Amino acid sequence: MEVKKKWFSRSNLLTVLMLIFVLALLVSPQFKGIIIQGLMKIGLFQPPIPQQSDQAGSSLLSSSEAGGEMVFEDENGKTVNLSDLKGKVVFINFWATWCPPCIAEMPSIYKLSEKFKDKSDVVFMMVDMDADMKKSKNFLQKNGYNLKVYIPASQISTDYFAGALPTTILFDKSGKLVFKHEGGADYSNTEFEKFLNSIHEL
Repeated sequence: MEVKKKWFSRSNLLTVLMLIFVLALLVSPQFKGIIIQGLMKIGLFQPPIPQQSDQAGSSLLSSSEAGGEMVFEDENGKTVNLSDLKGKVVFINFWATWCPPCIAEMPSIYKLSEKFKDKSDVVFMMVDMDADMKKSKNFLQKNGYNLKVYIPASQISTDYFAGALPTTILFDKSGKLVFKHEGGADYSNTEFEKFLNSIHEL
């Protein structure tokens, strides 16, 4: 009986729970994503908002100066050129279904997109860098994210995407790159919404 009592001691139970927690973090991208989402709710992982002086994109590059053209393919196999979207604000998120920070920031991107859904000149593009349209569509549908998914249909310059997932970039209506962030972030925060509005109104 003494051995059983020692085994079921509080410290042993806490150790077992901690091991389960660590194993879940190592094995499950969804679980890692949930943890990061929790940290977002307490104010961590906020996107760096460019200063007012940078909002016209003075510190970043136009699409022609940077990586030039990008081509994407939508779920119907139709290709979309970045240059075709000139005159619109374009929010592009490079992601993958296995990426915990991508999973964590997805609800915030969806929430932001819903606030701009009636503005036809603001476009949200979720670009699956695994180019697995079926898997990414299933992921978005399963989680109730009404976001359009694309896969790359051309080379993507490192000016836009250097391999870090997730990476988010934003182009203004003139085609100038005005925002780039590598890593997960909470895009539903008020400051980023104001920034996007300011770009939209330029």
